[in-house]
Amino acid sequence: MNTTILLFLIQDGITNGAIYALLGLALVLVFAVTRVILIPQGEFVTYGALTYATLSAGQTPGTAQLAVAMGIVAFGIDLFLARKSLHAMRVFRAFAVDIVFPCAILGLTLFAAGRHNTIAINTALSLLIVAAIGLFLYRIAFQPIAHTSVLVLLIASVGCHLAMQGFGLVFFGAEGLRGPAISNAALTIGPLSFSGQSLAVYGITIAFIVCLWLFFGYTLYGKALRATAVNRLGARLVGIRTSLSGQLAFLLASVIGALSGILIVPITTLYYDTGFMIGLKGFIVAIIGGLVSYPITAFAAFGVGIVEAFSSFYASNFKEVIVFTLIIPVLVLRSLAAPEVEEEQD
Repeated sequence: MNTTILLFLIQDGITNGAIYALLGLALVLVFAVTRVILIPQGEFVTYGALTYATLSAGQTPGTAQLAVAMGIVAFGIDLFLARKSLHAMRVFRAFAVDIVFPCAILGLTLFAAGRHNTIAINTALSLLIVAAIGLFLYRIAFQPIAHTSVLVLLIASVGCHLAMQGFGLVFFGAEGLRGPAISNAALTIGPLSFSGQSLAVYGITIAFIVCLWLFFGYTLYGKALRATAVNRLGARLVGIRTSLSGQLAFLLASVIGALSGILIVPITTLYYDTGFMIGLKGFIVAIIGGLVSYPITAFAAFGVGIVEAFSSFYASNFKEVIVFTLIIPVLVLRSLAAPEVEEEQD
């Protein structure tokens, strides 16, 4: 191996690590706030990528219709839960969020389909569609069982993953899709050549991490999420609605997943089930961070990306095995450091 190949591998590892950093941060956020190990995070990646590619091809993605269907189900659940104290304002608010919001997104999608839209419009529509799906996924599948054990939430998460993967096959088919690059610019530094898409990955990842830091540190909702993550019971006692915190966490996770998919799909062909493998690597990054530490998760993501790049060069057949093996020493060390952990009781 010479210096040029070494630099190319590090560059590739950093690009992949930037995506894994976003996914790992989303997984840590959701688990800290809701105790849900979000296995469908990979489906958010797939939905965002393939929705963007479908819109770019001038077609209407089925995910927009799925958002409407999930909104109707969520509205029915809200009416059922509020049946004993049904107030007009509460019904109006639920109708606006569950029915009007996804229908407006579907209307915009139908209007945009078949037109030569800009990349910004297709990206914004894709993020809105997947954000609505993420919000309603929590409302339907996790909010009613929010106070159960982590094991029950994990089983529900696996079920959501299987269902969303099946819907992905129905909406997008078995053939892979690719989308247009966000930028066609290029930058050459010595032997390294950076495509516009790679530069977009670096820039958007850094910008998103900074925005998350500002959100958690300086906004009321961000501080409410942090409080819920530290102590759910204490957060409820001081008036923080933990259900709203869970919805916001899933909303952010779905947007992060969709954005990751949009960044990936111009680089490689994605299929309806590709997101699961990408999500698993994000899960490894989150586990290395202990599912609690955002900085360690971000640094671990770049480490995993670099290990994957070098594994592809030296032992491409065992690339996935080597990457997934990274989780074993971490789990062993954590189990030795904390042999017995009692689950928090709400």
